[in-house]
Amino acid sequence: MTKKDREQAGFFDSSVFEAKKRTSDDAIATFLKAGLKGASVTCVLTGAQTAHREWVRYELLQSFKDGRGLINVAIHTVSNLKGFKTTAGANPLSLLGGEVKGYTLHFKEHNGSKWVWTSRVKSMPLAGVAYDLGGRSNFTFDQLFPSFDWSSDGGYENLGTWVEGAAQAAGR
Repeated sequence: MTKKDREQAGFFDSSVFEAKKRTSDDAIATFLKAGLKGASVTCVLTGAQTAHREWVRYELLQSFKDGRGLINVAIHTVSNLKGFKTTAGANPLSLLGGEVKGYTLHFKEHNGSKWVWTSRVKSMPLAGVAYDLGGRSNFTFDQLFPSFDWSSDGGYENLGTWVEGAAQAAGR
């Protein structure tokens, strides 16, 4: 798929964090929110360390809060330009979650040893959640959103279908 094909289909790269010089946490958050603006789906390409990246987690939590579709695609089996592959990393969707308390959804993340409330993305009214939580009051994102393996699940042929499915699931 060429750049022109991606643009015509409505796909664009919103993972623009690397292009931003670190100035402050607020500046990075503002920059990432702007990068997500207009996106209907957030697709995280997961390598060995992706799940542990603070700002990847922020983008996923913010995307949930904004009602975007979410998908995880493992890419550890894809060779880099030098022909090397990496090891599988944790699924970032399994390390993020929510807990309903009354009429409010609070976000949490696993810090490597235990679940903690996230401080980057504030809680939200339960009525504002775009997804069917299936009656769950305590959940992880991987219970709500799909994950795929680029190589074994035919990413080259199926990415468009995965993205479209995530957009539809989010009502976008």
